[in-house]
Amino acid sequence: MNAANTVTISRVLLVPLIVVVYYSGFAWSQLAAAALFTVASITDWLDGYLARKLNQTSPFGAFLDPVADKLLVVMALVLLTANFPSPWFVVPTAIIIGREVFISALREWMASRGERDKVAVGYIGKVKTTVQMIAIIVLLAYSPEFPRWVLQLGYVLIYLSAALSVWSMVNYLKSALPTMR
Repeated sequence: MNAANTVTISRVLLVPLIVVVYYSGFAWSQLAAAALFTVASITDWLDGYLARKLNQTSPFGAFLDPVADKLLVVMALVLLTANFPSPWFVVPTAIIIGREVFISALREWMASRGERDKVAVGYIGKVKTTVQMIAIIVLLAYSPEFPRWVLQLGYVLIYLSAALSVWSMVNYLKSALPTMR
């Protein structure tokens, strides 16, 4: 166990805490859940920084980091889908979750072929993750007492995230295509 892996594990442990806080019913529950999600999102950057800076990269960390990311994002999107059951929210959420599952499977398959580097995280994937995290934070924090534009901003960001998800998936597929043939 090292510092980077400890930070990653903390992200996994924050997942159920975010759900409990969000559904706690307290007046501040949505803001608190958004704050916890923000902390968890920052750990996504921090664990990678620590692993590189302290030379603490490990096979366990390489496995756990993307799992922690997927758990955090999928849990938050499912939580939000229950709160915003409109097709206008469910469709981009389904695209994002579907892409996450597909790319995880593609990376696993490419790794089994010794070609995982061909589908390493790219620039568009990083932009997608940033937009997605901000969208989720805005939507977790949203309360009917907030101005309507806050909800609209969350929707715009979730649609942008869905578009970036598709774009990055196409890029990963292009990179994997020679191996698939």
